[in-house]
Amino acid sequence: MAGRGHEVRPPKGRGEPVLYMDVDGVLHHENCLWHPRRGAYLHAPERYVLFQHAALLEELLAPHPQVRIVLSTSWVRRYGCAGTAKRLTGGLRARVIGATYHSSMSRDGFALLPRGQQVTDDVLRRRPGSWLALDDDPEGWPDWAAPHFLQTDPYEGISPPHLQDELRRRLALLANLLPPSELPPANTPRK
Repeated sequence: MAGRGHEVRPPKGRGEPVLYMDVDGVLHHENCLWHPRRGAYLHAPERYVLFQHAALLEELLAPHPQVRIVLSTSWVRRYGCAGTAKRLTGGLRARVIGATYHSSMSRDGFALLPRGQQVTDDVLRRRPGSWLALDDDPEGWPDWAAPHFLQTDPYEGISPPHLQDELRRRLALLANLLPPSELPPANTPRK
């Protein structure tokens, strides 16, 4: 409810193509921990580093400047939306318009929701023109949202070639605001 003299503005991204993006299991290995002195770190083999696939995602998004990003990650509860975005590459950071979690929500209640519900609740509130969610967590996605969900590899994130190919295809459709019912088959040859 708006206070006296205040208009309630719709959330950013209404009618636009939106990419909902997790961080752990998308941009780097899923086993990310936090320590009071060290901050965020990966408990994974040395070949994995924080945000190692951020430049790859920026490259995949480059042909689609109209696509906006909504952060759907537990990082936002710890670092805030701006603090999380600050850790991304400049190109990704410039696309961030918000997060599925915001300060007016119950922190603990939100954390208890499966990721799929967190994202779909935001979709219903934000009402993007089209949307895609990148996440390694398949829990809580209602049937109607399944065509909008691309499951990443929990260890390799978006880096496996087959996921990159599928992400390219989905981003092209997302940017053109095509509904999932118009998605061509995954094995359609590229021109």
